[in-house]
Amino acid sequence: MKTFEKIKKQISNNPVILYMKGSPTNPKCGFSDKAAKILISCKVKFIYINVLNNPDIREYLPKYSNWPTFPQLWINGELIGGYDILYHMYCNKELNNILIKNNLIKN
Repeated sequence: MKTFEKIKKQISNNPVILYMKGSPTNPKCGFSDKAAKILISCKVKFIYINVLNNPDIREYLPKYSNWPTFPQLWINGELIGGYDILYHMYCNKELNNILIKNNLIKN
């Protein structure tokens, strides 16, 4: 239960959080790399959690979120999804709209 509380606190305390393999500057997965690059290109401030360095989160986050894979993007406590969804939302401007609506970037 301790790990679930840690995950819940991370998600609630950070408006934009990306759970990924590696880091934005040293990704260990192509999908994590692309997800981080999308967020960087949106000029949104985000934190990341490297699940490779946090085996407890890597094990329990899929149970918490009901999402089996990484990366996982969360915005204001809501799971957005993995890279495929993020890419689709980025391409059709939905991601920008969500970020603007939540005052996370300027129009």
